[in-house]
Amino acid sequence: MKKTIKNIGLDVHKNSISIGIADEGRDGEVRYYGKIDNDMNQLNKVIRKLISKGAVLRFVYEAGPCGYAIYRYLTKNAMECAVIAPSKIPQKSGNRIKNDRRDCLSLARLHRAGELTPVYVPTEEDEALRDLVRGREDATRALRTAKQRLGAFLLRHDIVYSGKTKWTKAHFNWLSDIAMSHPAQQIVFQEYIDTVTDCSNRVQRLTEHVRQQSQQSRLHELIKALQSMRGISLIVAATIAAELGDLTRFENPGKLMAFLGLIPSEDSSGERVKKGPITKTGNSHVRKALVEAAHAYRFPARKSRAIRKRQDELSKEVIDISWKAQCRLCTRYQYLTAKGKKSNVAKTAIAREIVGFAWAIAKTLPRAA
Repeated sequence: MKKTIKNIGLDVHKNSISIGIADEGRDGEVRYYGKIDNDMNQLNKVIRKLISKGAVLRFVYEAGPCGYAIYRYLTKNAMECAVIAPSKIPQKSGNRIKNDRRDCLSLARLHRAGELTPVYVPTEEDEALRDLVRGREDATRALRTAKQRLGAFLLRHDIVYSGKTKWTKAHFNWLSDIAMSHPAQQIVFQEYIDTVTDCSNRVQRLTEHVRQQSQQSRLHELIKALQSMRGISLIVAATIAAELGDLTRFENPGKLMAFLGLIPSEDSSGERVKKGPITKTGNSHVRKALVEAAHAYRFPARKSRAIRKRQDELSKEVIDISWKAQCRLCTRYQYLTAKGKKSNVAKTAIAREIVGFAWAIAKTLPRAA
């Protein structure tokens, strides 16, 4: 006897899960099952009840702050589950009513129709590396804020550093020699300095942890190979690998560029063709890292000592791709700026092409287990 398929939409929140069910077939019933606590035991009771009626269950829920715990629980128990990109969910024009009940029913109905776009779900190991990289990014942001606050405090009191470069040993020696006119101001000043030092130490610790975890990761070969390219050192390579996983899961580099939001937007109709700024969809962490990497291509192509060191023990094919990328992108950066393009526009264009060369490098490597 053929088993019926039930598409189950889950609207997941911190404390609750609303469940909607759409039976197979275009005219299949769509009904609201109810709301349960966000607890695996309660979800398991619902699953057992539905399976006992001889149904095949296909689950779906939106990606969000609750992570992938439900996905991993369901797939571990040999059930089909998809995590959906919220930005890609079709919306009815003029719909002004939104609640948990409607959301779960809509998910079930759209999943049955095949209208939803699933997101890439990383393995637990890849997610751990991603969390570490993002933690370092947060620490870097905190360090930048601490430096800005210290600089603003000194500027308010007309204390200006005359040296060329800040945050060097000479700069910190200069800071230690400053004496404020009031004891309260001296306390605040010292706290600002200590905050900068603490944040800097935290960034260094996390950087070392990223280095160690990258060496133990299944993506180690990809991270190492990506560092053969100019502008892509450990942190950028780890960010790309941890956020995207296997780059070759994209059929071609154009789809990867589109996924990262690095392609121009378009508003064309009939004979009118209008291109706009980049779409900025997809993973913003990788997009930001790639734009920062593109800044290194403003100089003429050359293999520095650091690049040669990173290319040790890499295959000739990978090294050739990285050199081809450097020759092309350095020339293109100069060409774009010579045409009068703003530096940010040029860097975005270079970042888009870096993606293509990174995809080509990934294709030369054996697929990670």
